[in-house]
Amino acid sequence: MQNTLDSLYWRYAVKKFDSSKILEEEKLDKLKTAFNLTATSYGLQPLKLLVVRHRELQQELVRHSYGQRQVADASHLLILCIEQTIDQKYIESYFNKVQAVRGTPGEVLDPFKKSLIESFSSKTDSEIQTWATHQAYLALGNLLTVCAVEQIDSCPMEGFDPTAYNKVLNLEPRGLHAVLVLPVGYRAPDDMFASFKKVRRDLEKSVLTIGPDTLP
Repeated sequence: MQNTLDSLYWRYAVKKFDSSKILEEEKLDKLKTAFNLTATSYGLQPLKLLVVRHRELQQELVRHSYGQRQVADASHLLILCIEQTIDQKYIESYFNKVQAVRGTPGEVLDPFKKSLIESFSSKTDSEIQTWATHQAYLALGNLLTVCAVEQIDSCPMEGFDPTAYNKVLNLEPRGLHAVLVLPVGYRAPDDMFASFKKVRRDLEKSVLTIGPDTLP
């Protein structure tokens, strides 16, 4: 456990990547698998991960990322996207997968499947997009932890123009919408932010414990 905490102390939001260093395929594969293993609401996984390793394209995306050079200089650019359509067909596909993998009888799954179909059919597109975006943040947190443990540098980013990303990467025809960006690779030796001490609230101010003797 202490090794995990040490890794979390080690990580920071990289401000300058070493563009000459490329992430090993083995480590990239671990990130892909970690993304796929992320817990999501109902297990529906309304997400896809776009992995960009294309210097010219990365450079083009800098101007849609408020000039942040990490997008261009990172080894790879991970873009977390949400599915635009979560409908009856999508939900039925998930339950078919559950049945194929676990062998769960249809009559056991049907009540839950019906409940989800009814629930999502009553939601607006905006509500579904908000729900799916929350799942993307779960995946981002998971990726950041794995990056730390694997000594992969990263910089989580909300500061970009999703509409421009969607257009440049041709996401809309794929039914996807970009919501988060995560450049990954290795920090530059002269990134001064690497030596900065972490600034966090004192633990007792950020964690509250409620027990028999500490009820509010």
